[in-house]
Amino acid sequence: MCLGIPGRVSAVLDEANGLVEVEVSGVRRAVDAVCVADPDAPLSALIGTWVLVHVGFAMSRIDEAEAMNTLRLLAEIGELDAEVSAMQGMETRA
Repeated sequence: MCLGIPGRVSAVLDEANGLVEVEVSGVRRAVDAVCVADPDAPLSALIGTWVLVHVGFAMSRIDEAEAMNTLRLLAEIGELDAEVSAMQGMETRA
């Protein structure tokens, strides 16, 4: 199953192409942030922001409480490990 999963933006990888690094349960992955970026602000303004990630794209911004609740629910239904494992194949090496 491919779900949207909460992750926190940890770094800017490529400002020109809208790529940021997002961390989900210790896994870091390059993610396209164009859908959530403010066109009048640098991508660095997203650092620390929680986003909902689906197939390599940050689809929406979410608050930390929603992110924690979603991660907890995914763990309860047994989907968190599968989603994190799927992300590890595309992990960003720092």
